[in-house]
Parts: sequence; structure tokens; C-alpha cells
Amino acid sequence: MSKRDFYEVLGVDKSADAKEIKKAYRRLAMKYHPDRNPDDAEAEVQFKEATEAYEVLSDDQKKAAYDQYGHAGVDPNAGGGAGGFGGGNFSDIFGDVFGDIFGGGGGRGGQRSSRGADLRYNLELDLEDAVRGKSVKIRVPTQVTCNVCKGSGAKKGTQPETCGTCHGQGQVRMQQGFFSVQQTCPTCRGKGSIIKDPCNACHGMGVQEENKTLSVKVPAGVDTGDRIRLAGEGEAGTMGGPAGDLYVQVSVKEHPIFVRDGANLYCDVPISVVDAALGGELEVPTLDGRVKLKIPAETQSGKMFRLRGKGVKPVRGGAVGDLMCRVAVETPVNLTKKQKELLKEFQETLESGSKKHAPQKHSWFEGVKSFFDDMKL
Repeated sequence: MSKRDFYEVLGVDKSADAKEIKKAYRRLAMKYHPDRNPDDAEAEVQFKEATEAYEVLSDDQKKAAYDQYGHAGVDPNAGGGAGGFGGGNFSDIFGDVFGDIFGGGGGRGGQRSSRGADLRYNLELDLEDAVRGKSVKIRVPTQVTCNVCKGSGAKKGTQPETCGTCHGQGQVRMQQGFFSVQQTCPTCRGKGSIIKDPCNACHGMGVQEENKTLSVKVPAGVDTGDRIRLAGEGEAGTMGGPAGDLYVQVSVKEHPIFVRDGANLYCDVPISVVDAALGGELEVPTLDGRVKLKIPAETQSGKMFRLRGKGVKPVRGGAVGDLMCRVAVETPVNLTKKQKELLKEFQETLESGSKKHAPQKHSWFEGVKSFFDDMKL
């Protein structure tokens, strides 16, 4: 057999770790395997050469000897070597690399327990409860360990019997060509045992459907998209395995007044034309009650006022946000004849000094005039 450098055979550097070495061998083995290359002597040589390199480089002791002494360090005929190719079982080598493809499991025997599935519960909260925090009761449909058979799946007074096909291993060895691999036992489906007399309560499943009531402590400051984990409150595991977790997914309802953006709250505050022109003081709502908001004279629609510390304290820590109040000047409607006359009289007093009393309107019209004048050029 060729005595090419083993690292060169696998196409890896000397600094390659076990994962890289295994990956390189897997690629070559799949490419040159005799079952894929029937009657191809060259492919068989390449396959054996790659397998010899992998057997040495995947073993820490042999790899160390090879790195120090080269082929002589792992040649049993050289004296004092670490043992050459053929010292181990080839099917074990190949099964170690490809066991995950063919369903191998490392030879573990007996019944196999598995962790229960995680569950999700969608919880809708009012904005006030999300900001302040609250304890809520939820009712969750789930699977729990059968209280009759204690999760074994067998009728009370009986026990699961060892599978006669895999003899309790949960896996069977399958011959493919000149090598063998392990597959999940088709009889017991990997459990290693068979229930001949199933439990009447759970029908051999080891778990039962049940609705359970849980108390969820919602921390202050949660927002839509946040999750609360309740460890061990998911579905029961099989064969005595641990239960999964329950994830409570938070969704905050729309509020009639406030809109939340991170730690800040936003709200629109309608004000009259008189308050906008002359100024005044208004009461505005917050989540802690009403507060006074001073409106300066000549306030324009869309002006934003900040009330510091009246927002939300984030659930993950940080400063409390603010309440942002945006004023909207409201045009009066349903006017009486007298009110209309007064407004017309008021308008006449403004026309003589429109530039002074309505600077935004004046500048806008000047801009429009300039725009059309430029178009005429």
C-alpha cells in the first residue's frame, strides 16, 4: 500500500482537529467506496488508503506516534509501533463516521428516554398590565406522565419486555456490501423493549392529555415579542425523560390613547385654536394618572412635548422612558351664525398683517409664486 503522507491522503493540514479529519475521511470514503465503484481497483486502493490514514489520525495515541516518527511510528513490523492498519475492526471505524447517516447510535442499549417537546402559549395583555407587570393564570393543554403506569406504557403489574429483534439494544446491525452499519430496530423503533400488554389509561404511550392551570408572573416592562420561560412545564418526556419547557409568548393589545415605541409612549392631544394662539394649561393622561401640560402661546399643530419619566421602564433594565405628547390644533365645527360672523370679523383684522400673523402661510405662498415664475423663464 502507498506510503504517502497521511495528512496528504486526507487533504488536511497537520493542525487539523478531529472534526476536520473526520469530515475529510467521510468525503473520500463516500467517493471511493467499492459499492459505488464496482470493479474499480484504483478506487478500492484509494478507499483503503484513506481508511488507513483515518484510523491513525483519528486516534490520539497513534497520531502522536505518527507525528513524531512518521510511518515507522505506527508500523507494527517496525518494532514498538502503535499498531498499524487492521489493528481495529474496520466496520467499527466506518460505522463511527457514518453511523449518523444510517441511524447508528453508538451501541447504547436498553430503553431510550427522550426529552418532552417544548410548548408555546400566546398571552394577550393590556398595555397597563404589560408596563406594570402582573400575575396571570393560564390553562394549558399538554401531555403529562401517565399516573397509572408511571410512564412505562405497560399495564399495571407488568413490565415492557426486551425486544427479541435487537435484544434490548434498540439497533440492529445491517450488512451492506463488505461493511456493516447500525440502524434503528424496526420492531421496537429504537426503544429496546416491546409492550405486549399496554396500559389501559394511556394505551401504551406512557403519557396522557391533560389541561393544567399555571400561574405566570409577568415582569414589568414586557412588550410584544417577549417570551417568558416556564422550565419543565412542557410535554412530558418519554421513558422517564425530562419534560420540555413552556414558552409564554407576549402580545400587547392596542391602546385607545397610547402607542408604545421601546421605552417611550406617544399620544395625540387635541387643543383648540384659542389655546394654540393664546396658550394655556391642559390636563393630559399618563399611566400613573393625570398631569398638567403647559401650552405656550402661538403653538403650532404637530408640536411635540416631552413628559420625562412618564413612559415605560424596560424589562431588561435601563432608564424609564418618556411620554411624548403631540398637539393637534382642532378646527371648530358646527358653528352658530354669531360665531361665524365673529370669525369673519377676526379674519379681517388679520388680513392687513398676514405676513406678521401667519408667517408660515406667507412664506409658503411666496415659495409657490417663485416656483411658477421660474417655470415661465
